Amino acid sequence: MFRFALPLAMVGAAAMLSAASPPAQDAPAKPGVDAPELAALGSYPVGVARVEFVQPGQLDPLQGADRPATVDRHLPLSIWYPAAAAGGGTLYRSALPGKNGSDIAFTVPGIASPDARAAAGRFPLVILAHGYSNTPEVLSWLGENLASKGYVVVAPAFRDPPITVRTAAAAAGPIARRPLDIVFVAAEAQRRARAGQGPFATADADRTALIGYSMGGYGVLTAAGAPLDPGLAAATRDVLAPYIAGGPRAGELKVAGLKAVVAIAPPRAVRGADMWAPPGVEAIRAPTLFIVGSQDHTVGYDPGVRTLFDDEVHAARYLLTFREAGHSIGLIGAPPEMRADYWDKDWFEDSVWRKDRLMAIETHFITAFLERYVKGDISRAAYIDGLVPNSNDGIWAGAPPGRYAGYSPGPPAATLWKGFQPNKASGMSFEFKPAS
Repeated sequence: MFRFALPLAMVGAAAMLSAASPPAQDAPAKPGVDAPELAALGSYPVGVARVEFVQPGQLDPLQGADRPATVDRHLPLSIWYPAAAAGGGTLYRSALPGKNGSDIAFTVPGIASPDARAAAGRFPLVILAHGYSNTPEVLSWLGENLASKGYVVVAPAFRDPPITVRTAAAAAGPIARRPLDIVFVAAEAQRRARAGQGPFATADADRTALIGYSMGGYGVLTAAGAPLDPGLAAATRDVLAPYIAGGPRAGELKVAGLKAVVAIAPPRAVRGADMWAPPGVEAIRAPTLFIVGSQDHTVGYDPGVRTLFDDEVHAARYLLTFREAGHSIGLIGAPPEMRADYWDKDWFEDSVWRKDRLMAIETHFITAFLERYVKGDISRAAYIDGLVPNSNDGIWAGAPPGRYAGYSPGPPAATLWKGFQPNKASGMSFEFKPAS
């Protein structure tokens, strides 16, 4: 959440992987018994690898006195991928900044096995971008789950300054680097996929999707084609000056082979600076799924994420709203190490919604959306097209009485959202608008 609330990891707080055998039910990627249908894990075991990309000669607005320093940009990556055989699981080690700016370490159990042999096949490539001062590990719930369904998921660690440093100078780093990093990582991952290199060998570069939370959402919408506002040049010490709308390198800020975009709680503006120049997200052509809480006071709802949904008129787009939820909808539930202090726990937990419930519902809809638009599985359209907008209005008259755990078949038998159990589709809205 960006307090100016977009979550992200601290400089020097590189997350670690270690082999372990955590109980599978403790891993955030594994949904509970009350999760909607498509949240379930897929048929593949999951592997995880660590790789570092280095982009030489990059301007860093966080370094340098009179002008940004030119440095080699190091980006550690977590890569989740379909594995050939099941392993013993993983215990991720990560950290987020505490209220005094120092790292608070925590662990996250995972279903993935480090450096497991990859499954045979060609799988869509997903770039997964975290928020301000977060780490890839807090998005493991989604990265591991998608890998089990046949995706190669690449999650960079952007190494933002601590969220506690609330200055325009500190914000310049993530604002400048997020879209640049996402485009670079996507291009390099695609290059290695085509060359059959390492954990990218099974990825299909021509079927790429972008997923971003909070500041990562700003990054993926920019990388999908939304032109940067000229005001971001000054806000980033001119690092973005060549890439703003009309700039000489503006055309470079776009990911090739893009089939779909998921933007979870993306900001339209940061510290009063608009993210995009006209036509803004209207320039995006890739199908887009927006996810937001109606009480997200960090990025706003309406105006806010709902405005982006309305404005993206040239792409098929969807809007999943969790009524009364806030900004922390993109992270795992608070690890035990982060539950003793209010600041630490507030990174992760929503004031109204159960976190496991949020993750399960998001996974369900993201799965349906990606399989529909990235894998071309038309059967998944029934899970996202033609739903009654208000989940509370859905009816399944033929459902067995009692605590029935079966999933709604959707129309024509039921208007209860397809894939949801009776009494488990409430407090949400889901809307669709076709490309004009």
